[in-house]
Amino acid sequence: MIRIHFTADDFARLRFAPRPSPLPEVHAALMMLGAPHEPLLFGRWRNRLLRSIPKAAAPLADLVPDGVAPSFLDVLGDTPDEGFTLIRAHRPEFVRAGIEQVYARRPAPPWIRDLHAGDAGAWRTLLRAQRAAYESVLAPVWPAVQDLHRAEFTRHALAVAERGLGGALTGLAPGSRLRKGVWEWPLPGRPGVRDVRLGGRGLILRPTFHWRGGPLIQDLPDRPVALAYPAGRGLPLVPDQGGPSEDPLAAVLGRGRLAVLRSLDEARTTTGVARRIGVSNATASAHASALRAAGLLTTTRTGRSVHHTRTPLAELLLTGGTDGG
Repeated sequence: MIRIHFTADDFARLRFAPRPSPLPEVHAALMMLGAPHEPLLFGRWRNRLLRSIPKAAAPLADLVPDGVAPSFLDVLGDTPDEGFTLIRAHRPEFVRAGIEQVYARRPAPPWIRDLHAGDAGAWRTLLRAQRAAYESVLAPVWPAVQDLHRAEFTRHALAVAERGLGGALTGLAPGSRLRKGVWEWPLPGRPGVRDVRLGGRGLILRPTFHWRGGPLIQDLPDRPVALAYPAGRGLPLVPDQGGPSEDPLAAVLGRGRLAVLRSLDEARTTTGVARRIGVSNATASAHASALRAAGLLTTTRTGRSVHHTRTPLAELLLTGGTDGG
């Protein structure tokens, strides 16, 4: 069981993450990838990913040999680049502590020892590994993750309005209950009790759509506690029929440019596009320029802001319509 102890200040500081964060979702998927259970539901998904993950992502397995990522990898951020920047900004002693906890009883690989020492080359190895994992595991289903997160955000807001904060919290975990300021979350099959005392720091709720286990909790000093709970359908996310692996448009336009077009269901700024598809502003801007040159996107400026919209040709391509001739 997990027991989360609230004060009055903590209830006032309880919040729901407004957007999904790519890196924690990648880590959740990788943990699920390594889980040996539920082959019927996850077998094909696991086999597909194991075939598609590039060698550049292999160092991540060294960093999480027991299937649990050290705390310094669990950061927020609206895009992968923001997440990488937050990880790199951690205090060296925090990174060292995470590595020492993982490798307390086993020898560490050479690159992990270099990372422990703060070596710039080891940090580049980690960055390449996380980027490769994101591109192969999460990028193909990132629009689905964003849609699911928006739906979960709305569901939570309605639950708060209809049943109050207590009812909304217990609704996140069947069988949980809130009494005397303590949220009790039973974990069948896992003995013992873990007490998490918020102490006025507040709590951030974050749904994850690639994890079937219990809640994943980040409890760091002087920071809000972050709780990632399993949400969604309980099934692995796979690219739909229009996904990067099957859509012929992706072969013509490229996966990134197609994602930009699909994100423009309404006019968006470059920053809005970047957040929608989980890339940097510079990448979104480069994709928009290429699409504009191909006649698939128009850009208008209002004051200091620019907004991108799809052209009729782009709409025709995306809907697969014909002129009837």
